[in-house]
Amino acid sequence: MVNSKDLISVIVCTYNQQDTIGRTLDSILAQKCHLPVEIVIGEDGSTDGTLAVCKQYEKQYPDKIRILANKSNKGFVRNYFDCLRACQGKYVADCSGDDFWTDDTKLEAESLILDKESSVGIVHTDWQKYNPQTGQMTSPGKPLSAQTSKANGESLLADILMPRERPAIHLCTSLYRNDWIHQAMQDYPQFFDPDSYRCEDVQIAFFLARMGDVAYIDKPTLAYSCGDSTISNPDSEEKQFQFWANVTRLSYDLAKTFHITDERLDTFFQARIHKLLMHAFRSGKKTLRTESLRMQGEMGIRNNRQICLAKILMFPGIWQIMRSIRNVIKNAK
Repeated sequence: MVNSKDLISVIVCTYNQQDTIGRTLDSILAQKCHLPVEIVIGEDGSTDGTLAVCKQYEKQYPDKIRILANKSNKGFVRNYFDCLRACQGKYVADCSGDDFWTDDTKLEAESLILDKESSVGIVHTDWQKYNPQTGQMTSPGKPLSAQTSKANGESLLADILMPRERPAIHLCTSLYRNDWIHQAMQDYPQFFDPDSYRCEDVQIAFFLARMGDVAYIDKPTLAYSCGDSTISNPDSEEKQFQFWANVTRLSYDLAKTFHITDERLDTFFQARIHKLLMHAFRSGKKTLRTESLRMQGEMGIRNNRQICLAKILMFPGIWQIMRSIRNVIKNAK
């Protein structure tokens, strides 16, 4: 278990973000909190000037900032978990190198709840989308009805396993207990293996909710960058397939392992298989089509739409004809 100190650790994972990392760090350094804050930067082998910017901040704030400079690119999830293991604080937050916090009392409000409410494992808040091209902020939509000021974590498990545009818990808005998540990592290491699941937020939120209550602050504290290519918004059909297949597999494995039954999950997995089949079709990769059909079989999807679509895409001739028609329509626009 972690030997935590009476402070807050903030994880900042960054890669090739020389133009935005300063803004991220400034928003963290601006926090007004009764607890001291350490910033653990996971600099993932950037090829631009990101590391140089981070070193400038480390030189200016040597008592607050530690850089874990990776010689080569580990990938976001491995980088995140390495930073998490290096955190010394009793509470942990994170903010990606292209996002930034918009409320300088975020950590104070969240830490006061964790200090007072021993049953709460994680506190999260509302947030806004940020468009880097226009600088505009927009709401991601209404929060879930379950997002009350304090909820039993068990009641949120199904919602956490169904990440949408508006996730049940946005980890970059959150503050959570370091010792709780380390206990989960020790008890269920298979779900924190970057080689098995290229995702970190779903399982962290899931296990913290499973272990206790979840608190919510109905106030936006995060500007979440949308529009550019990111780990959750990749720039190719094949990358999108790989990302969503991985997240879907993680959600399915968690639901199966912990016997989470909810009819909404069945509908969710049906929609996900359809989404994967569409990404596979648009990519033109037969291997992705095969992977979609394999996952469909493993999950026991029996939805007629998926079965019909799967049968159509099983035949290479029809596959190619449909792609040719799609390309003609696309080029005609």
